[in-house]
Amino acid sequence: MTAGHTPNLGLVCLTVGPEVRFRTVTLSRYRALSPAEREAKLLDLYSSNIKTLRGAAEFCAARGIRLYRLSSSLFPMLDLLGDDTGAAVLDHLAPLLLEAGHAFADAGIRVLMHPEQFIVLNSDRPEVREASVRAMSAHARVMDGLGLERSTWNLLLLHGGKGGRGAELQAIIPDLPDAVRLRLGLENDERAYSPAELLPICEATGTPLVFDAHHHVVHDKLDSQEDPSVREWVLRSRATWQPPEWQIVHLSNGIDGPQDRRHAHLIADFPSAYADVPWIEVEAKGKEEAIAALRLHPLLNAPAQYTPDTVPLE
Repeated sequence: MTAGHTPNLGLVCLTVGPEVRFRTVTLSRYRALSPAEREAKLLDLYSSNIKTLRGAAEFCAARGIRLYRLSSSLFPMLDLLGDDTGAAVLDHLAPLLLEAGHAFADAGIRVLMHPEQFIVLNSDRPEVREASVRAMSAHARVMDGLGLERSTWNLLLLHGGKGGRGAELQAIIPDLPDAVRLRLGLENDERAYSPAELLPICEATGTPLVFDAHHHVVHDKLDSQEDPSVREWVLRSRATWQPPEWQIVHLSNGIDGPQDRRHAHLIADFPSAYADVPWIEVEAKGKEEAIAALRLHPLLNAPAQYTPDTVPLE
């Protein structure tokens, strides 16, 4: 984050082209299979997805992409209650999974995951909370299997969950399994949790805040990502990262303007507040095309305009 710094731009899960595509199976289709058929199905599917994941590492390395978001659907049925078939198959494939993880590490590519929206750690329904912890533990198991360290370098990212239950979220985080808790990050969203609502939770639990300027603009009904509050939240969220050089933010534009929640194909409006952020996940429909276009942006080819100093809370 010094003068002349160029942020690392991250690819999210898939490519626009055919290079990175993962296979899946529906729950209804899976349940229609016999136990032997289930095992064979998952063995074929998991093997294929590990091979594709290895290809994703090669794809990113060839293009100088140093941040990659794993698909949270790599290994369907892994967290299925009462069925350990997925876990047994993944154990069988452990050497291949570790090789895929080494491919990212050897290329110097940071890896993280942003699990599904249905994971709500602070739900008011006990069965949802239990299922959410089970799902997060399955994702953490995958990251362990890839050989990824248990730290926020390899983030497991969630939104705040059910609105109005910040205290419940803060209370559950310390009790999460280490494989989850040590990787956990929280992200502001467009409706339930602003960065101001997440910040006290992050500070109390030692959880980094991943700031999303697009969500912030929609939530607060702002005119653009050039609003001064965007820079304020870049800095306040940076203070939750240890070390600050690991900070990640999310970047996207609305299709029809700042208040449009839908992600545009490319990034036309890059917020100047992001110019010195070290790691940026590009949440654009154009995937690798958006990253390639962003690398030509003037703000990413000029000396950084800001210092990493934090903004004191009022």
